[in-house]
Amino acid sequence: MISLIIAGFIGPPEIIIIVIGFVILFGGRKIPELMKGIGQGMKEFKKATKDNSADEKEDKEKEKIE
Repeated sequence: MISLIIAGFIGPPEIIIIVIGFVILFGGRKIPELMKGIGQGMKEFKKATKDNSADEKEDKEKEKIE
């Protein structure tokens, strides 16, 4: 299944089926809460990677000074 997604064989019909499956499994009221949680997780991940890259730059500058 993963190789099909990577190869680009997933199209609009498959996406519609996946969305219908989510609606059936979680219901219409839970989906916005799930999307909010995913959005917050992505925001935290981006913040952590940004902080990590800033820390690496500071470490490199300290090494140059020493």
